[in-house]
Amino acid sequence: MEMGFIFYIVCYFLIFFSKASTAIDTISPSESLTDGMSLVSNDGSFALGFFSPDTSNNRYLGIWYHNDPMQTVVWVANRINPINDSTGVLQIESSGRIVLQVQTITAVWSTDTTASVENPVLQLLDSGNLVVKDGQDSNPENYLWQSFDYPSDTMLPGMKIGVDLRTGLDRRLSAWKNWDDPSPGDLTYGVDFRGGPELGIKKGLDKYFQTGLWIGHGFSGIRDGRSNSKKIFDYDCVEQK
Repeated sequence: MEMGFIFYIVCYFLIFFSKASTAIDTISPSESLTDGMSLVSNDGSFALGFFSPDTSNNRYLGIWYHNDPMQTVVWVANRINPINDSTGVLQIESSGRIVLQVQTITAVWSTDTTASVENPVLQLLDSGNLVVKDGQDSNPENYLWQSFDYPSDTMLPGMKIGVDLRTGLDRRLSAWKNWDDPSPGDLTYGVDFRGGPELGIKKGLDKYFQTGLWIGHGFSGIRDGRSNSKKIFDYDCVEQK
């Protein structure tokens, strides 16, 4: 009897912790994400959910490093329209459109996509990219929409900064207004094509910092540092037409 009871308890905890350690990284149109819930990328690197920055009581939908005790946020959806309570709900519609609502009534943020698929899913990837795709599409990079195209203040590996000449989409970083407010501040970081492509920081319309022109392996105004064994990042310039 005692051995049977112990066996039951052990099995219970094994099942419990197995379920607890399984990351849920995807939601479908029949599901929703409410305040207090989160999506976690498959490898556990990133989480998507609701948060309040610093001392603010406002609620935002964002992505942060999952195991970071400081909860470093790398992307915010409703930067301009905060939620002032815990009634936020994130859903993906059958068309593939993402909608963030308050009390399931008022939309405070949504995506604008012209394409549609039969089986749309919203997924948080291991890269920190939040994507909408066809759940039955075998191509893992065939996205209807991706957060990497709409960066906040953080550039992650695999993200592109610059202008898509086919669509006119300008991928540009913008600083938070302050620690309590993630809405776009005065400083932006992107590509300037006037006189040749170069990265730069602007404060409003004024140039704050420029990298110099792209010279094939780096920018003329920045030390390349490719011989430095402690180099932690690399970059490439791609002409996308």
